[in-house]
Amino acid sequence: MNQKLAKKNRPKNLNLFTIRLPINALVSILHRATGCALFMILPVILLLLQWSLRSAEDLQLVLAFLHSPFIKLVLMGLAWVFFHHFFAGIRHLAMDVHWMTTLMKARYTSKVVMVLGLLATLVVSITLWL
Repeated sequence: MNQKLAKKNRPKNLNLFTIRLPINALVSILHRATGCALFMILPVILLLLQWSLRSAEDLQLVLAFLHSPFIKLVLMGLAWVFFHHFFAGIRHLAMDVHWMTTLMKARYTSKVVMVLGLLATLVVSITLWL
């Protein structure tokens, strides 16, 4: 009885901005968020593809739009979203086949996902701005 009362009176921290998540949880949450972002941006990508295929003039308009500095920054962000989702997805597939059986391996691969996502984004960003 006393144990139930102690659990009931425990302080609850519901402020998500003050909770320090382990890197495994952060990568998992970002994987879900980037999946949602990719799904939400898909209609815009399809619309740009449709416009670019209408005529040569429309293709030039789409290319001019994509070459603006603000859109290049947006594309850099979308590149990170894609690469993080891609590498985290590979990590999750490896976890599904029980490749990562220890907490140490899970933490290590979480760090690898973050680094690979940033490096791939850096490569895409350099090619965008050249």
